Amino acid sequence: MLDAEGYALYFSRATIPWDRDRFAKSLETVGDTCLRHLGIYGYRAGFIRRYVSWQPSPLEHIEMLEQLRVLWYGEKIHVAVAKAVPGTGVDTADDLERVRAEMR
Repeated sequence: MLDAEGYALYFSRATIPWDRDRFAKSLETVGDTCLRHLGIYGYRAGFIRRYVSWQPSPLEHIEMLEQLRVLWYGEKIHVAVAKAVPGTGVDTADDLERVRAEMR
């Protein structure tokens, strides 16, 4: 979820925002407000030092998304929307093995 300036409002593993009315009407689509997350981050060394000093936030524990710690402590994450659809993600050891097999 982004604000009007292109900064992250929230990240979730669930579909957000949840369009209650569309769901109640059993409509297939949830509109065009949902984005797929492809995380490529660039941080300054000073920020990394601050980040590691912060305790994980309650939201980070719930969602298991480390970028929520940044938002919890009042920092901003700028979001750029990709111009092309990215490929399959590499998020687990199994995903990594799949990619390694494809590269052989």
